[in-house]
Amino acid sequence: MQQIYTVSDVSSYIKRKFDTDVVLNNIYVKGEVSNCKYHSSGHIYFTLKDNKSQISCIMFAGRRAGISFKLTDGQSVIVFGRISVYEAGGSYQIYADEIRLDGVGRLYEEFEELKKRLGAEGLFDVSKKKSIPKFASRIGIVTAKTGAAIQDICQISRRRNPYVSLILYPAQVQGEGASDTIVRGIKALDGKVDVIIVGRGGGSIEDLWAFNEEKTARAVFECKTPIISAVGHETDTTITDYAADLRAPTPSAGAELAVFDLANFTKELAVRHERLYDSLENQIERSRQLLKNRETVLKKNSPGHKLELKKQWIENAKPRLNRGMENLLNTKKAELKRAVARLEGVNPVKKLESGFSYVTNEKGKNVNRISAVKTGEKLTLHVTDGEIITTVDEVKENYGR
Repeated sequence: MQQIYTVSDVSSYIKRKFDTDVVLNNIYVKGEVSNCKYHSSGHIYFTLKDNKSQISCIMFAGRRAGISFKLTDGQSVIVFGRISVYEAGGSYQIYADEIRLDGVGRLYEEFEELKKRLGAEGLFDVSKKKSIPKFASRIGIVTAKTGAAIQDICQISRRRNPYVSLILYPAQVQGEGASDTIVRGIKALDGKVDVIIVGRGGGSIEDLWAFNEEKTARAVFECKTPIISAVGHETDTTITDYAADLRAPTPSAGAELAVFDLANFTKELAVRHERLYDSLENQIERSRQLLKNRETVLKKNSPGHKLELKKQWIENAKPRLNRGMENLLNTKKAELKRAVARLEGVNPVKKLESGFSYVTNEKGKNVNRISAVKTGEKLTLHVTDGEIITTVDEVKENYGR
């Protein structure tokens, strides 16, 4: 009778075959990463493929120390581990113990390792970076004597400030020994210029590798003259960029950062001059107006002005004063007339003219009683046209009154 196996039996049998195979238990597999997923548990799931086949892979969280970079789709990697069967799914997969980048990937791995090490040493500290002089008159350039980089730098320098001196150290920027010439160029220009531009045009990571070497980074860091790194295109980043005092995305941008823009400065100076002139004109006009206002206030409160106001007040008051005096005089005249009339009524002269007279004794006192005189005493009779001197011969008392 034919023997019948369950699915589990078959899966277990195949798994044993895989697990006892020496090659499959210690194997290196090269391929391209796809469908990469970092699970919340810490495991990494991905697919390794080439142009014909693909195989599932897993790296458990406990094995993550075996990878020094972030795994992403499209990377070419070499995976070390074992191939076994996942019985529940009936599929085989690689259980990865170590993953490293392949080919160009190895360069990226070296880049990250060097970047991490030099960063830990402090070569990239912002506090240690030197300021780029704003008005540099001598600019050193370490790059190839031919190529777009030096042409772009010269063109931009002439446009921005034709009075700046450019000193080129022709260096090899690609291939074997390139980093040595770059280091020599930096040392040759150090202390002889105001700022140094180190760079080249864009290229692959292999083309730019001279700017990723440790000796280049250390020469840039140790240079006493401020250095601008201007390597590649805007998306390219090198170790030199991190070590330099300032990174420019391109050689052209490096020239713009190093060369003071004289033409733009002249325009800005003219604009500021005009603004300053307008500001002074406005200030002078405001001062004039303020002076006029204060002059008006001063005149208003000056003794001369107050005296003029008093004079004007007096001139205005004169008619009223004259009218008041005239009215007062008329009133007094009327009162005087009434008083004269009253006096006329009691005037003794008037009485004398009517036939009356009055008598005074020798002492000049008025005599109006007989008891005031004595016989033989001289009396004076006052009449209208003179005086009559007489002597009292006899005094008679009039009892009839």
